[in-house]
Amino acid sequence: MYKKSAQGWLKHWDFILMDVICLQAAFVIACLLRLGAGNPYSNPLYRNQAVVLVFCQIFVAFFGQTFRDILRRGHYVEFLKTVKHVCAVMLLDMSYMFITQSSGSYSRMTFFITGAFYFVLAYAQREFWKSFLVKKGKAASGKRSMVVITVSHMARQVLESLDVNPYDGFAVTGIALLDKNMIGEYIRGVPVVGDKENIEDYVCRGWVDEVFLALPDEMEYPRRKIVDDFILMGVTVHLTLTGIEKVRAGKQHVEKMGNYTVITTSINMTTTKQLLWKRLMDIAGGLIGCLLTVVLFLFVAPAIYIKSPGPIFFSQVRIGKNGRKFKIYKFRSMYMDAEERKQELMKQNKVKDGFMFKMDYDPRIIGSEKKDKNGNPKGIGNFIRKTSIDEFPQFWNVLKGDMSLVGTRPPTLDEWEKYALHHRARMAIKPGITGMWQVSGRSEITDFEEVVRLDTQYIENWTIGLDIKILCKTVLAVLHNDGAM
Repeated sequence: MYKKSAQGWLKHWDFILMDVICLQAAFVIACLLRLGAGNPYSNPLYRNQAVVLVFCQIFVAFFGQTFRDILRRGHYVEFLKTVKHVCAVMLLDMSYMFITQSSGSYSRMTFFITGAFYFVLAYAQREFWKSFLVKKGKAASGKRSMVVITVSHMARQVLESLDVNPYDGFAVTGIALLDKNMIGEYIRGVPVVGDKENIEDYVCRGWVDEVFLALPDEMEYPRRKIVDDFILMGVTVHLTLTGIEKVRAGKQHVEKMGNYTVITTSINMTTTKQLLWKRLMDIAGGLIGCLLTVVLFLFVAPAIYIKSPGPIFFSQVRIGKNGRKFKIYKFRSMYMDAEERKQELMKQNKVKDGFMFKMDYDPRIIGSEKKDKNGNPKGIGNFIRKTSIDEFPQFWNVLKGDMSLVGTRPPTLDEWEKYALHHRARMAIKPGITGMWQVSGRSEITDFEEVVRLDTQYIENWTIGLDIKILCKTVLAVLHNDGAM
């Protein structure tokens, strides 16, 4: 799933935080120059004004999108943007004072001095921080991983064109040449990772967020097929306008990348504001979930350790959005040798082809040898799995940003290796603690193709409202002990 307005204000939280600090520093300087020594925050009127300024600054940053494309702007454009931002913040603050009738008690000179110093400090920190990111090579951190697909005689030119601005929202992590095999070699410091024979498999198995196609018009290679295959995987495709053909259905828009004008196609597209609300919901849910995890730990940890001495938490490397690897955390509900015993139990796997692992009465679960009068296992491991208590440590993954509250189930490394092209589409978003297929009345589903269909349906139709609906269904399912998470 592709994020439109990728250079939005949420992406540049470091600039916003420093801007808030600059505003408060300007406020303190103005108070000291006008009112003399002393703590301006000790005065209720000025303390309230300091808080209001912060809210004004965040309001302007969010609704005015004043930090959008900040890393691409030159010195003069940044100067004008800073002037507009500061004026908007101060005008909003002035409106507040007029409405609350507090302007008469507040020093007008302090107000204007604050605005002046705010501009100087804000402009200076923006220019300094951008320069620092370039020198330290940090402008590429956290960017989208992009693979370029072209031919050998165009490779260097394409990479140079994409590298005209070091602040763009992508980092070229590999290049594939469709006319010759140069795998293992480097072009302008970028590794050649594929050729005509294996590029689709590389994208399917590796961490690739997007692909950029720049192919000559006369090339006979079936451009449409390769584009369709990538879209089928859920990978965002950028195709130069000279190579536009009718491709598989998807959300499309035209944008500028380096020196190229491209048409971008993705399974779905979201705005910065939409992702902001989803991330805020994740942070709020993550904080609450982490607090509940601490409380549950006090009761669950002794029960686990008494029955199966060892670590209380279980961690495992999983596959996240577009192939990123991350470590997932759970309360340990299985014996210590569970992973070693998995292979001998694969014959009892209810999900064909091994894309997921499900079986009735898993003997690796702690206490599963204890049965109730109906012969069903009733150990501590079965209890925490049935009530989804084992999932609570994943709220830490949500808080870190590896996962979301709602998404798709993250596969293990061995499951990921078995994925066909269309299976990869379910990993076009962050994995979630819960998701569409878990709450569709089919949490015991054994057909992986149905899982892929439901997950893809969720991605294609995603809205904040859909997330809220799924979360509500999840809570109801857990309360009824269905273990839908």
